[in-house]
Amino acid sequence: MALPTSLSFELFPPRTPAGTAKLPGVIRQLAAVEPDYFSITHGACGSDREGTYETLVAVVEHTGVEAVPHLTCVGSTREHIAAQLDRYRRAGVKRIVALRGDLPATAMSAAAPGEFHYANELVAFIRETHGDAFKIDVAAYPEMHPQALCPGADFDNFRNKVAAGADGALTQLFYNADAYFDFVDRCTKAGIGIPVVPGIMPITSYANTLRFCTSCGADLPRWVRLRLEQLQDDPPALLDFGLDVVTRLCETLLRNGAPGLHFYTINQATPTLRLWQNLGLRVTV
Repeated sequence: MALPTSLSFELFPPRTPAGTAKLPGVIRQLAAVEPDYFSITHGACGSDREGTYETLVAVVEHTGVEAVPHLTCVGSTREHIAAQLDRYRRAGVKRIVALRGDLPATAMSAAAPGEFHYANELVAFIRETHGDAFKIDVAAYPEMHPQALCPGADFDNFRNKVAAGADGALTQLFYNADAYFDFVDRCTKAGIGIPVVPGIMPITSYANTLRFCTSCGADLPRWVRLRLEQLQDDPPALLDFGLDVVTRLCETLLRNGAPGLHFYTINQATPTLRLWQNLGLRVTV
């Protein structure tokens, strides 16, 4: 199995008092295995802006591990984005995940609101205003963005983000390794050489897995869906099965040259740490 060069975890700003109280413990547990960084999500149109910053500060204070904020631009202005970038730079942030963000429901059939319409415009703005002060990661969609017109148009959007100055990419979740390898092959043929790190979502629930796959357009193999449906009333058995499926996916990815893994933790430590142990990644807990 290839030695991964990038291992990271994603968190989201907690939305309830209970989630806020739980998060420091989750962060400490995950930090014990020495990831390269934590990324922290950010809502579209400025939502969760303060939550992103507060979670970033919590990561640094509790662990000292690098914290990487997501920055979404849809519905925002150049002035607001500039202010956020300045704030992050003052806080010592060296890396940003630059995203368009989800369109509000009222804009689904119209142009994206705000001064930025696409993520490549955000990447270009960061480069124009801050040069190489930030390493910039962008999103990649091995199975096509759910709002893209076609695979070709979706890949053109990715190419535009790279041309604007992206240093790397994190993929949307997927459970079909062939989709990832096909995407990487397309990048190679197009002369795109930035690392594309697979985004990994542990399977912990039948309903949640279906919901995540439906919302982002990811294919859940039929045999996996049927087994999850069968096991949904036996949570321990479902978790064991789901983690076995995702472990094999990760093994396949790493064995065939994926440069790392980016785990969507959903603010839970145990499922991701079990995957980490199954794969024998760095420090074990």
